[in-house]
Amino acid sequence: MKRLIKTLTTATLLAASAFCVQANASVVVAATRVVFPANEREVTVKLSNDGNTPALVQAWIDTGDQNASPEQIKVPFTLTPSMFRLDPKKGQTLRMIYTKEPLAQDKESMFWLNVLEVPPKAGAGEDMNKLQLAFRTRIKVFFRPQGLQGSAQEAPSKAQWSIVRGADGKGYALQATNPTPYFVNLGSIALEAGGKTYDAGSGYLKPGSSELFPIANLTSAPSAAEVNYTSINDWGGGVKGKQAVSASN
Repeated sequence: MKRLIKTLTTATLLAASAFCVQANASVVVAATRVVFPANEREVTVKLSNDGNTPALVQAWIDTGDQNASPEQIKVPFTLTPSMFRLDPKKGQTLRMIYTKEPLAQDKESMFWLNVLEVPPKAGAGEDMNKLQLAFRTRIKVFFRPQGLQGSAQEAPSKAQWSIVRGADGKGYALQATNPTPYFVNLGSIALEAGGKTYDAGSGYLKPGSSELFPIANLTSAPSAAEVNYTSINDWGGGVKGKQAVSASN
């Protein structure tokens, strides 16, 4: 059945251009991320069907490869129920249970929760040329060990920023280094220099690592600049921040 749903999703998306498409996701996840404290045995995630028709729902967790087949993924969690019917205007609670396989204890680990909604087939008398798409929602899951230094709320302000050459040697990029044991999620990043604003996209920083964010339309390295960003907190809220950028390379 899992393989069938995956095949159905792929075929549906490929065929979308040939029909009139009904593109309305009905199943809603009541969170934009999940934080799993290491001292908890399980956490719950609530789903609701805000549409007018029932939906078949499949849920699974992956390690970062969004194209991996659910039955081939190995994660230290079980998710129940993993497949179910969700009637219109009804809700369902997913239980995410940690199975105690060893994970890093000095930093957060990240996984992804997937929720796939497959709408029912068109019934008798309905427009058979109307294609109903399968929708997948994918949100981050952060496994957070106890006793980590600092806090997740403070982590974005601890990042260190500098302007460097782009990865291909052309253009410029912001290099962000995260010295904390927490993931830093950035909904927007912009460089302010010489009275102008340059977009640098969005993304996230892994604990203890550096990432490059290409700066759009920056043709020369400024002598003075600062970065404005919006970080995303544990509850999905945006928190604005501003930091100086170190000397350009």
